[in-house]
Amino acid sequence: MKAIGIIPARLGSTRLPEKILRTIAGMPMIRHVWENARKARSLEDVIVACDDERIAGCVRGFGGKAVMTRGDHPNGTSRIAEVVQKFDHEIVINIQGDQPLVDPKALDEMVRIFMGSRSPEMLTLAFRMTDQTAFCNPNVVKVVCGEDGNALYFTRSPVPYVQGAQDRSFSFLKHLGVYGYRRGFLLEFVQWKPGTLETTEKLEQLRVLERGRKIRVIETDFDFISVDTEEDLREVESRLARA
Repeated sequence: MKAIGIIPARLGSTRLPEKILRTIAGMPMIRHVWENARKARSLEDVIVACDDERIAGCVRGFGGKAVMTRGDHPNGTSRIAEVVQKFDHEIVINIQGDQPLVDPKALDEMVRIFMGSRSPEMLTLAFRMTDQTAFCNPNVVKVVCGEDGNALYFTRSPVPYVQGAQDRSFSFLKHLGVYGYRRGFLLEFVQWKPGTLETTEKLEQLRVLERGRKIRVIETDFDFISVDTEEDLREVESRLARA
């Protein structure tokens, strides 16, 4: 089976305008994402799926591959589904275009699990945290899992709720938003209409759970920062300077 990484990238963004092209440590953010994804040994290719020629030109300028997509996609998954039909890869890894610190080893682990078993249709990454501020932040998506490692629920609310005095062993799983799909499942998924939970929480992965399908959650040791603000940009630059 062959695996491909696809980075959905749109120019429009509400909180940080044109963030995909913002410069971080001397390079556009999308280049950091692409170069880290290219380090994943299990990915045969990495493609940027974009909606604007400025992004495509930027990517091609540093030697990457870009595919233009329609401008009316409701989300990155839909954009990826358009692009994947141009290729024949069985495994598709959805790499977020605003996560310049994405860890290639985590991407390789996702592919390894797909290769080792026929059961997972969809995988995602999570990072274990103890920070109470992040726990209560609705922009930090939480995921709770069963003993089998499959997601029970994703939410913006602080879940699981801790009763009584704070437990010193308290932790939660921050959802990182990186997904892996089997090709057939991805193309099936984008045909489903959003359900009540997805519409309420504004989390597209809930569409899968509402349909009674499973999402395997993989814990990773590295927190990928999603860049949404100027503060996030500074944090990424700080981490790169310390690396």
